[in-house]
Amino acid sequence: METYVILRDLAIILLSAKICGMLARKLKAPQVVGQIIAGLIIGPCFLGLIEQSDFISQMAEIGVILIMFSAGLETNLHDLMKTGPKALAIACSGVFVPFVFGALLYFGFYGFSGVGTDHFYAAMSIGAIMTATSVSITVAALQELGKLKGEIGTTILSSAIIDDVIGIIVLTFVIGFKSPDSNPGMVIVKTVAFFIVAIVGGVAAYKLFDWLDNKAPHTRHIPIFGFALCFILSYIAEKYFGIADITGAYTAGIILCSLKDADYINRKSEVSTYMIFAPIFFAGIGLKTTFDSVTPTLLFFCAAFVVVALLTKIIGCGLMAKVCRFNNLDSLKIGVGMMTRGEVALIVAQKCMSAGMITADYFTAVILLIICSSIATPIILKMLFNKDSHKPAKA
Repeated sequence: METYVILRDLAIILLSAKICGMLARKLKAPQVVGQIIAGLIIGPCFLGLIEQSDFISQMAEIGVILIMFSAGLETNLHDLMKTGPKALAIACSGVFVPFVFGALLYFGFYGFSGVGTDHFYAAMSIGAIMTATSVSITVAALQELGKLKGEIGTTILSSAIIDDVIGIIVLTFVIGFKSPDSNPGMVIVKTVAFFIVAIVGGVAAYKLFDWLDNKAPHTRHIPIFGFALCFILSYIAEKYFGIADITGAYTAGIILCSLKDADYINRKSEVSTYMIFAPIFFAGIGLKTTFDSVTPTLLFFCAAFVVVALLTKIIGCGLMAKVCRFNNLDSLKIGVGMMTRGEVALIVAQKCMSAGMITADYFTAVILLIICSSIATPIILKMLFNKDSHKPAKA
């Protein structure tokens, strides 16, 4: 792609994302909703001004990595440790319930023809796709609402990170049904190994950053080194341990979140993140969407897929949150916060398609799920948090 075409595309994306984001805020909706709609408008669905390219995809990937790095920096480590057991329980329930009902949905449409058949593999794939949680949109919405810090925001973040790890293990087991060469046990080993490396390396990195922070506080080299740590851990997680790069980015933020200059690092990172990379990421969701191969039968399945995927996350995570002694409203917030799908669902779908378990037609369902969950989640979260502000003060 010629350089001048890239510059034109970037200008269109940033302008449309900003304008639609401002309109969304005027309508009392989070800006991310407007940015996603901007991608739909300028993409193949409507105007066709911009097509998805490798360059835009890579910029969007950097965007989601930086969003998760920022989320890690804003995390209260004490709250994270406090919510750890609850987050694990919520994540497990949030994987199990969608997986089971996703498989049952496929069987309900196409019938059960026994273990080892193409229908069985496809049903397992649909269930695996539904387990994925993409918390980046929820993070952006919570940041905009000023609710990222605290028990609810931290629980959602912690649960989503654990959810991704469990989802990777589930995906590997599912592919293992189709491919005898797959080794699910090795994935578990690699996942555990990554967190061991992250803990050991994180302690050393924290001490180095703490020394730099004390020697030269509020200097630019600290955010630059922080960016480098974010990208290194993202690369290591994906390349050597088979874990989503966003998990490595969030881990990098967690390592640095207790520094005295953590807020300073975050302020510097937000300049590039929310001016350039994040709008490209959110608009990129809309750019990926096309409806060319939709048939009435597939459209009906897609509608059911979206409804089941959203409700099972709310039910699975919300009910477990209630078991963990959150009140009804906070349990619903956690369930809604966990229902977003994004790049992780696309990755899972791509892996299943590469393994020959589903066809490309089902990407339409995944895209619709990403769009619906990405638009609905911020709006519903804002409504739920507004209920807190309308509660009468205690005497």
